[in-house]
Amino acid sequence: MMSRMRGAGLGAVMLLLLTALCVNESFAARPMESLDRGIVAVRTGTSSAFISWRLLGLDPSGIGFNLYRSANGGTAVKLNSSVLTGGTNYTDTVSDFTQSNTYYVKPVIGGAEQAASGSFTLSANHATEPCVVVPLNSGAEIHFAWVGDLDGDGEYDFVIDRLNWGSSFKIEAYKRDGTFLWDVDYGDNSLNQNNIEGGSSVIDVGHWDGVTVYDLNNDGKAEVITKIADGVTFGDGSTWTNSSDDKQWIAVLDGMTGAMLNYSAIPTTYISDGPMMAQLGVGWDGSRNVIFAHLKNRQDDGDFNTMTCAYSWSGSSLSRLWTSTASGAQGHQIRICDVNGDGCDDLCHIGYALNGANGSKLYDISGVAHGDRWHIGRFNPGSSGMQTWGVQQDNSSGLCEFYCNVNSTSLTWGHYFGVYDIGRGDVGDIDPRYSGYEAWSFSGVYNAPSNTLITSSYPYPCLRLWWDGDVLSEQFNDGKIENWNYSGSYVERQLTTWNYQSATRSDRGAPLFYGDILGDWREELVMSNYEDYSRLIIFTSPIATDTRIYTLAHNPYYRNDMTVKGYMQSHHTDYYLGDGMSTPPTPDISYDGSESGSSITGSYLLISNRASGKAMDAGGNSNGSNVQIWTYWGGTNQQWNIADLGSSLYSIRSAQSGNLSADVWNWGTVNGTNIALYTYWGGNPQKYYFTDADSGYYRITPYIASAQCLDAYGTSNGSNIGTWSYWGGTNQQWSVEAP
Repeated sequence: MMSRMRGAGLGAVMLLLLTALCVNESFAARPMESLDRGIVAVRTGTSSAFISWRLLGLDPSGIGFNLYRSANGGTAVKLNSSVLTGGTNYTDTVSDFTQSNTYYVKPVIGGAEQAASGSFTLSANHATEPCVVVPLNSGAEIHFAWVGDLDGDGEYDFVIDRLNWGSSFKIEAYKRDGTFLWDVDYGDNSLNQNNIEGGSSVIDVGHWDGVTVYDLNNDGKAEVITKIADGVTFGDGSTWTNSSDDKQWIAVLDGMTGAMLNYSAIPTTYISDGPMMAQLGVGWDGSRNVIFAHLKNRQDDGDFNTMTCAYSWSGSSLSRLWTSTASGAQGHQIRICDVNGDGCDDLCHIGYALNGANGSKLYDISGVAHGDRWHIGRFNPGSSGMQTWGVQQDNSSGLCEFYCNVNSTSLTWGHYFGVYDIGRGDVGDIDPRYSGYEAWSFSGVYNAPSNTLITSSYPYPCLRLWWDGDVLSEQFNDGKIENWNYSGSYVERQLTTWNYQSATRSDRGAPLFYGDILGDWREELVMSNYEDYSRLIIFTSPIATDTRIYTLAHNPYYRNDMTVKGYMQSHHTDYYLGDGMSTPPTPDISYDGSESGSSITGSYLLISNRASGKAMDAGGNSNGSNVQIWTYWGGTNQQWNIADLGSSLYSIRSAQSGNLSADVWNWGTVNGTNIALYTYWGGNPQKYYFTDADSGYYRITPYIASAQCLDAYGTSNGSNIGTWSYWGGTNQQWSVEAP
């Protein structure tokens, strides 16, 4: 192999290496949930059922699927005659629905079937309805639901609140089949349920939530994050006590038990004005997941104190990273996204944003004041960045609606209709005759990029929803799913939720939760029944589509949105999703290490390729030596020291020398890049993710090329190891064990 950077002096080489490290260090692939296929089935008629499943963010482009059905527990049969390569859904019209039918899929890659997904059972004589029911304990009103994989099986479970008005508030955790796990009682300090100046432990009043759910340390199991104060009793029965009723903390709870794992104080900067209300959400700072807490309380003169804190979770301890008291125009929801392109998610408000790395203010939008609804997303397919659009409440300038590029300080356009409270507004692609998203409140529908008034009519601006088979947006409005008929300028009802399972519970016209949590890329609505709140009703689209998009939950910005509540508003992706869209780019993610961790670290470990059974072998003992496979004979050139670098990253160093590392040669990010030895210096080409592939084998993913993996280019002695797009082959799977 040619030497690296031939002709460059040592000083120049080191300068280039250090420069590259500084430039790329913040762009680590984000570890995200290692989701299963999310297969779901609903009855669509007396002789039909609709089945859909996930395309995952890192699935190879040519992946197909075979769908299997087992009737009454019998031998499974394949339903499709040829591999399914279009939309990840199928309509079954040949089964006997008087008996139970269990469905699962097997991915097909390179003509070979892979392991089966999890399954979904449609009960015998199941009702014809576009929803899945999760049984709950009956109890008080439910305001919000959160999702996260609490048990590590690759599917979303649920955390709900219980608003016992006049008594203490609670949250409860359930597996996705309705198995009750635990509850948390927020105690006497949740009895003050004022939506502006509530008690120190109250949650879910006004636009304040105080709870979120996410897998913070990427171990495959989600944690529950919540604001706490004196008197909170956790899922294991222990109670948090403190002599002050006003002091508060952020706590991380075990998702399976509800036990508190660790905590960190909310600063007492403004405690003289009482406890602070909180909005919580999760983002990524380039190397770790970060909890953002937007906090506020009110002074005696009616003005507000604002504070924002960022916290990180190590797996055992919670640490506050920074605190900011910067302020500006705020809405009723935070958004967490990378607005300046540095690989670090930022905390955004309607009129300003804070740098996620340190809490400094990134920008203020001139002339923007408070407003109830606002959005950030890719609204213009011709733009390389994102845009923001929002409405205003009593802006003294007369500004009612505005649009601009994100990270900008000035407006692209604004509508000055007078000093009004424009209480609602939404964006989505609802008219394919115009390029980009439309924006509407109560002044009509405008094409946002061009500021063109299309019609003075409008759909009620509640919640944009991807529901039917095209990529245009539908709307959810207080129990109704509606489609905008752009040629006639009126709404068409597609579904009424209260016709199924008494599903009428919504707040401000919104559901308990919405997002892509089951089946293909369309979005689900989570609601409850009004009689006794004894079930979650999850509405999922029963409409066939050929549109093939990876699950929205693997889009980092969309997944951030799923952790945020406030006045629930539409989620968005960081790419343009609408008419005329391009194929979404592969997300810069890796899957979480649910099967990795300390078990793969250590000295003198054997790394073996599944296809051949041969060992990873240092083909030499100098810079540039190819890493290859070879029949294991016990030499130290076939043994490796694997060190945990944090953030789910590992180094792989040859035990033969101790200072030579497996290195992605010349920072290559294309298929066919060799893995070779190079002096260990801790740079990005020497960092790898180990994620579960199948049955105890790992996919080894280079930090700098997260859509690729280590691939043995053959099965004979001396076959090179390099990088290749992951497709699930056994030549891309590796075991790690003691020799």
